[in-house]
Amino acid sequence: MKIFQKKDGGYVQLIGKEKMLEWPIELPLIFIEYVRTKLLDNYGELKKQVEEYLDEIMEDVAIPRMISVLNGDDKDEIISALTRIEEISKKNVEMAEPIKKYLGNLLKNNNKEIVKLAENISKNFESAERKKTAAQKRKIMREKEQLFLEGKISAEEYANSRKDYLTLKE
Repeated sequence: MKIFQKKDGGYVQLIGKEKMLEWPIELPLIFIEYVRTKLLDNYGELKKQVEEYLDEIMEDVAIPRMISVLNGDDKDEIISALTRIEEISKKNVEMAEPIKKYLGNLLKNNNKEIVKLAENISKNFESAERKKTAAQKRKIMREKEQLFLEGKISAEEYANSRKDYLTLKE
């Protein structure tokens, strides 16, 4: 257990790196991403210390284990790990984010099942990115629409914005 003490006497406990060595390879990555996205803001004055600990986990446990499995020779272990990571990426692509930079090598593998799983994970990342871009464009379009209705932009400027937005949808 890694324990951080708050100034007010409270504690924050996180699982120790040694225990994580027993986990399947994708779980430390998920743990790190979950703490960073969901819990980190709740830690107040300990935020920096917790971030440093998460970086340690990434460097000492998560990445070395993942690399050793993904670069290893055991095709069944690689397939098993990629299958679990693919399921995670379908549910919450952000949790699978740390594997993104290792997909390139997997796409060049000579095992068709490994390549297929890596492609599926890549597609999940691309889909999430398109959704994010579309959401940003939608927000901009709503703002332009409001400005047009208020008479603050011309019909031509609004039409150009609408055209850009509609080409994104295709």
